[in-house]
Amino acid sequence: MGTSSLKRVLITGGTGFLGQKLAMRLRDGFQVSLTGRNHDQNRLASEATGCRVFPSDVASLSATRDVFAETRPDLVIHAAASKYVDTAEINNVGGSQNVARAAIDFGTQIVIGISTDKVAPPISNTYGLTKALMERVFCAMNGKTSTRFACVRFGNLPWSTGSAFPLWSRMMATDGVIKSTGPRMTRLFTPVEDAAALVMTAVDEIDAVQGAILCRDTKAGLIKDFLEVWTKRKGGTWVEVAARAGERNYEHLFGESEIPYTTQISYGEAVHYLVTPNRRSADPVRAIVSSETAPRFAEEEIWAIIRQASE
Repeated sequence: MGTSSLKRVLITGGTGFLGQKLAMRLRDGFQVSLTGRNHDQNRLASEATGCRVFPSDVASLSATRDVFAETRPDLVIHAAASKYVDTAEINNVGGSQNVARAAIDFGTQIVIGISTDKVAPPISNTYGLTKALMERVFCAMNGKTSTRFACVRFGNLPWSTGSAFPLWSRMMATDGVIKSTGPRMTRLFTPVEDAAALVMTAVDEIDAVQGAILCRDTKAGLIKDFLEVWTKRKGGTWVEVAARAGERNYEHLFGESEIPYTTQISYGEAVHYLVTPNRRSADPVRAIVSSETAPRFAEEEIWAIIRQASE
């Protein structure tokens, strides 16, 4: 399926890091609308993207329905989420249910849910659990009506809201010392351009990926290597501090229990994985993909991630 029948796009959480990048990628070919809870951020996102922004919270069904009634989207990209434990259950689980209900009620053609590698089992924190529930809700809803649902799952987005890099930058500006909880941890990193491409692949290939979770192969990095490149190229020093609750030493793109439900496929020149939680794969992968097993970024690649995002 192509995108020719899709005219109007709604990005929930569209005032965030990925949402704005997607808006700027889509605005020339579609009528793009964004939603966000923070009024100051809404104004900044409108100025940056040139798209209309609606103040709204997906945790409210009535507010969500109001936005759908105003925008009548053909395509919804559900990027709204809270990373805070005390609000994640309402905003991430209830909010995703509200988006699904509104999409069905207003005849939306396609809904793409934005997920994270933190959902891969074993899940270690509430944020990952709520995102995993969003995946299950969307995959279970597919096929019930004419609205088609799919999810995309990727690693850490460098410089996204809540990620380590903006925090490191603030620490450097304050006293020149980065306090890191995980120099020995490894993480999967997905450049924002690859994340945006994955979303559009899911839209273009919705016939094949509906009711499933699409992942894109990516490289990994040891946090210590990022710290060393940062301080080598930008100055300052770093120290290790105690890890936070819910952190683990590595992340999975998909977990051990998902192997029987996961198929390796290729779109373009990139390797992808399709996780079908409600259907076993006829040709399942043989091993997990994790930040421990994935190829590592070289120093120049690490510096490109740091430099590009900070410019």
